[in-house]
Amino acid sequence: REASLSLTDHATLNDQLSQLLTRGVPLVEALEVTAATVRSGARARVLRTRELVAAGTSFATTCRTVGGFDNVTIAVYQGAEKTGDLAGAAKQLAETARRQLKVQGKAATLVIYPAIVMSISAVVAMVMLTVVVPMIGEGLSRADVKLPFFSKLVMGLGAWMQANITAILLTFAAAAVLMLVGRVYVLALIQQLMRRAPLIKSVVLAQESARFFSVMAAMTRTGVPMSDALAVANQAVQHPALRRQLERLRTRLIEGGLLKTLIEEVSEFPVATRRLLIAAERSGDMESAFTMLAGDMTEEVDRRASRLLAVLEPLLIIFM
Repeated sequence: REASLSLTDHATLNDQLSQLLTRGVPLVEALEVTAATVRSGARARVLRTRELVAAGTSFATTCRTVGGFDNVTIAVYQGAEKTGDLAGAAKQLAETARRQLKVQGKAATLVIYPAIVMSISAVVAMVMLTVVVPMIGEGLSRADVKLPFFSKLVMGLGAWMQANITAILLTFAAAAVLMLVGRVYVLALIQQLMRRAPLIKSVVLAQESARFFSVMAAMTRTGVPMSDALAVANQAVQHPALRRQLERLRTRLIEGGLLKTLIEEVSEFPVATRRLLIAAERSGDMESAFTMLAGDMTEEVDRRASRLLAVLEPLLIIFM
């Protein structure tokens, strides 16, 4: 299948478009230059985008036609074409993609680091129980040494595992295959546990908030109405509680509610964040507030992830 545009491709593409369009380069030529900067697997998609734009199709419609562009990006392009600020929208999208890459890197570190340590611990424990412990147990039994109950239990477990090593390995292989087949459900379960774990839930919430504010900054820059911007930005939020509150905010805003009052009801946001949004709504500069909050939340993810890793390291050592 044709390779879809990755988050890195989005960052590269929008960064190039912003620089070229700002200098007055036509969109068709800018897309031709941009095609040379993305991965080879995504180059054909960008070149097809250039062909459709050269034929007279709007940029947003072309992105929807060729595929590989998410709804948020298409909505931002569509709003930018109405305001004539495609270069500014591309710049905002590039910044949003870089923030998401940074947040994803931290999230991957939080998941991969414990997984590697736990995997190594499991392999070492398996070797100890199936090879070393039975050898020690056999030597002590020949010497007729009296052992405590716990030692007998461990050595009996090692002997049983050594005798049934084939069945144990097959069980692990079957479990790995089941996890691979049902990886969607496994990932959903992991995400649910991460949203509830005491040390991790604050990192997850900050990550979701950073994604939401990044999308809102990109949408409001193009002059999209607040209700429409919320409809697109809410799709990027995976946190159930936060998404419910944001959906309720949008519904009540459409019904005629006041934004400054409705923001107070989004309790998942910190008090300082809500106060800043209310002040920005009064001054009429929501774009700057969203941009600043997106950057602040990205830095908050970095700080909280660093603290979490500092706590995880001694806990993992104790477990090992």
